[in-house]
Amino acid sequence: MRPYILAETNWKTVREIDYELAILPWGATEAHNLHLPYATDVFESEYFAWESAKIAWEKGAKVIVLPAIAYGVNTGQPDVKLDMNLNPSTQLAILDDLITVLNRQGIKKLVILNSHGGNDFKMHIRELNLRFPQMLLSQCHWFKMPGIEDFFEDVGEHAGEMETSLMQLFRPDLVRSLEDAGEGKAKVPRIPALREGWAWSERKWTQVTTDTGIGNPKEATREKGERFFRHVSEKVGTFFYDMATTTPEDMYIDPDQL
Repeated sequence: MRPYILAETNWKTVREIDYELAILPWGATEAHNLHLPYATDVFESEYFAWESAKIAWEKGAKVIVLPAIAYGVNTGQPDVKLDMNLNPSTQLAILDDLITVLNRQGIKKLVILNSHGGNDFKMHIRELNLRFPQMLLSQCHWFKMPGIEDFFEDVGEHAGEMETSLMQLFRPDLVRSLEDAGEGKAKVPRIPALREGWAWSERKWTQVTTDTGIGNPKEATREKGERFFRHVSEKVGTFFYDMATTTPEDMYIDPDQL
């Protein structure tokens, strides 16, 4: 029983702990090339949340990981069978309900640990900040951490080397042989502004990739996944600790204090 994971702990334990920070893992249910399970993003959100919370807990922070949300924004994939979609407005409603509970019970900080590229909670947080002025709300995209390219030959955006290596570590029983995997080739936008990233339009996924993957998984290994997992978990665990132990009044400092 890990007291920092709500799904595993119990009322006897919970009622005695003054939790400082709640962590909400958020994934998605969607196809991941031909070799990874639909719940890849869910597993990633859980494993990173659990390990990072352990690190923060052992440093002395009272954190609690909530059960993961298994569905994300998949509006660009309506024709991919069983890619399940939650609209952004639905995500806002879910967050509103959960934050209402935390706010009422005196847990005034929440980090959304996101593992799906289609999820972005920035606008949700802006709106919720006005509804819950005493709450400190944050999102964390672990897959956007600088330096990922140091661990992999071809990181890949979706079901590529990085995600395949992680799943070979987390749930090797659910990873098919890489001989079965597609190459993850992807088309790029015809319009330069979209390619360069200063303009944006939602991609129609099946026009971009034929196997639902973006990035070649062929060089993935469990060892790469383990090294990367440890690196990211240490950094995210430190972030959890900092969020839990820093008061809202002390969130900002002068640049010359860095």
